[in-house]
Amino acid sequence: MCGKPFWGIVGAIGSASLCYVSYSRLQESDFSWSHDWQSIATAAVWILLVVGLLSETRCWRERAFFGLLLLNFVSWLTLSVWTTAPYSAVRDVRRVTVGLWGLAALTSLATTFGLRPSDQDRREEQGHNV
Repeated sequence: MCGKPFWGIVGAIGSASLCYVSYSRLQESDFSWSHDWQSIATAAVWILLVVGLLSETRCWRERAFFGLLLLNFVSWLTLSVWTTAPYSAVRDVRRVTVGLWGLAALTSLATTFGLRPSDQDRREEQGHNV
């Protein structure tokens, strides 16, 4: 993802759109969260996917991006499972997720415009001494 404009832009567009959706829900005072099994299963699948992608990252910008996604999806899963969550907690998590999605969009753009890791950096990350 680092240094490859296509995936950085796709990640930024996706994160920005989810930031907008979260923000619009805040503006409408819609703090509800779905508690059905489909939402729980979907969040769990996204968490597994992001954890898998985290293990394949090559630069700190990718790790930061996928880490922010992981925080958002864990929030989703937590509030999908937590049916008795206080209104204030749900509202606060909604506010935090707006910021996390926005930060994820910016971080994704950083992967687009940042330098690609050099071959030397990749070897050092993998623990090979040259």
